[in-house]
Amino acid sequence: MHKVFIDGQAGTTGLEIAGRLKARGDITLLEIPDTERKDPASRRAYFDAADLAILCLPDDAAREAVALSPSARILDASTAHRTADDWVYGLPELDRQTARDAIRNAQRVSNPGCYPTGFILLVRPLIDAGIVSPELPLRVNAVSGYSGGGKAMIADYSARDEPDLRVRPYGLHLSHKHVPEMRRYAGTRRTPLFAPMVGHFFKGMLTQVPLFLDELEGGAGAADVCEALIARYAGEHFVRVLPQNAECAQEAGFLGATACNDTNRIELMVFAGSEHVLLSARYDNLGKGAAGAAVQNMNLMLGIEETAGLTA
Repeated sequence: MHKVFIDGQAGTTGLEIAGRLKARGDITLLEIPDTERKDPASRRAYFDAADLAILCLPDDAAREAVALSPSARILDASTAHRTADDWVYGLPELDRQTARDAIRNAQRVSNPGCYPTGFILLVRPLIDAGIVSPELPLRVNAVSGYSGGGKAMIADYSARDEPDLRVRPYGLHLSHKHVPEMRRYAGTRRTPLFAPMVGHFFKGMLTQVPLFLDELEGGAGAADVCEALIARYAGEHFVRVLPQNAECAQEAGFLGATACNDTNRIELMVFAGSEHVLLSARYDNLGKGAAGAAVQNMNLMLGIEETAGLTA
């Protein structure tokens, strides 16, 4: 029986992870009383008692938590350590040869961000295959359910249904905190232009990368892009590459954001036009984009079957 402590269990991601773990017979969830959640000595005792601590905290609090118990194995769901050299990036599908072993053997793993997960899984194989140059400026358009904004946004959106809330762009300073992570692990040398939006639905996500055909290397076309993704993710349990133009994923020509909800599945799609290619990823922002990814990493770190407690 493995003992897991979630520091920050009362937050959105913490609650999602806890909900997935409570039903499992191979995990004992160590739950700190509410009156002790902010007491450093109590938290340190839980860190020391656990086989793995999962941080579901704001960035500054996550950094402070790491200092509480230097010997603890930690999986951090915040942004704080995603580009830190001494942390392993917890995206098992990033590299079939090395990523899983690195996660299994790591003392400290940083869980990926929701938007970067889709962007990286779409772009990294194309850069590795020489289809997209690492010097190419990339644009990323994405929409997420409002649960990605945490408790305050959930309360706001749940209480209001106004036209202006239906789809709202944000991050208009063009320096979203996910961008360094996107750049580093996708393998691009240029800072992507990232344009996120929040929609008036609880969870679900679409991340899209538009490309011009003449931006692709060596005369590659949409079929080459699709084949590169299929080859990269062949045999992956949670990554599904759909047929080119993904008609099976559309409803009357529309691509919904919620079809992967309540799973750890991510669907990758390639749409083709006469001059353009549109890369799309669809997944649950609380699943493969957060809590589901954390459980997948937790399984690897504890030597459990990677897919345990998760559905594709």
